Amino acid sequence: MAVEKVNSSSSLAEVIDRILDKGIVVDAWVRVSLVGIELLSIEARIVIASVETYLRYAEAVGLTSQAAVPSVT
Repeated sequence: MAVEKVNSSSSLAEVIDRILDKGIVVDAWVRVSLVGIELLSIEARIVIASVETYLRYAEAVGLTSQAAVPSVT
């Protein structure tokens, strides 16, 4: 995926629209240990996207059993 550089300024609405269209995934994993004893372990995955974008990518990676896919009438 190519990085696109735009010289003009973008409005907040354009930025939000692009984020919801493409989506953002933040995956974090933290482990705190002292002398080899694990004190705290945190695993988090944050997905910011529109429902349509999430379902499209969830279907591509096989997560549709966890997400309800709406029927098209």
